[in-house]
Amino acid sequence: MLSLPTAEARPFIKWVGGKRQLLDRLLHYVPERFGTYHEPFVGGGALFFRLEPRPAILADSNERLIRTYRGLRNEPEKVIELLRGYPHEKSFFLELRSSDIDAAKTDAEVAAWFIYLNKTAYNGLYRVNRRNLFNVPFGDQKKPNICDAENIRACSRALQGAELVTGDFESVLERAKSGDFVYFDPPYVPLSVTSDFTSYTRDGFDMSDQVRLRDVALELKKRGVYVLLSNSSAPAVRELYADFEQIEVDARRAINCKVEGRGAVTELLIR
Repeated sequence: MLSLPTAEARPFIKWVGGKRQLLDRLLHYVPERFGTYHEPFVGGGALFFRLEPRPAILADSNERLIRTYRGLRNEPEKVIELLRGYPHEKSFFLELRSSDIDAAKTDAEVAAWFIYLNKTAYNGLYRVNRRNLFNVPFGDQKKPNICDAENIRACSRALQGAELVTGDFESVLERAKSGDFVYFDPPYVPLSVTSDFTSYTRDGFDMSDQVRLRDVALELKKRGVYVLLSNSSAPAVRELYADFEQIEVDARRAINCKVEGRGAVTELLIR
């Protein structure tokens, strides 16, 4: 059931394709009442944190991201303690970036690693290479807000009613039931070759995955599940979702290596 909280938690990381700027448009297409909320590409979780729905199942194929969510949910004070001890220095950034975070440690340590690098890396990017190594260089921020303790606590409270799952988006078919609401915010089909960016995990996200996603959305639709999906306005997307309602929205690219690439673009909301 939709119930907007009075004290809104905000995304605790900057994420490529994040939806904070489009929340008002997204909220217009969220059903007034629904069962469980599902978000199989949780990313920065802007819509989830605005709604704070319960129950909710948040998923992503990026295990480090899900561990970060678990760290915030279960040990917010430990995450805050770690972040407050991390200096804004290039040498420390490079040391932390090269550490074997997957061997760690606790979810709180993974969360502090993830948030620190997100706040101090160039342009707030999260990107990995084929060996799953974070490879974004040190940023040029003067005074990044490395530890937003108030928001970390707010996010932790919002996550108390959420199940956190690492896995492929297709697994939502095992969980979603009639009357549930699923919001998909996948890596977008690129408008051009140079705009392609899918390196959130080592395996990327290609056109065959986009077709699988369309098929999952169709199956959910047949089951009576409410489906809302975001993607680019590329011709391939319009063709893939010919059986869905398509709504054009204007968005501004906040993360791009070139300043001229941060202008307004047309995206699609699909339901």
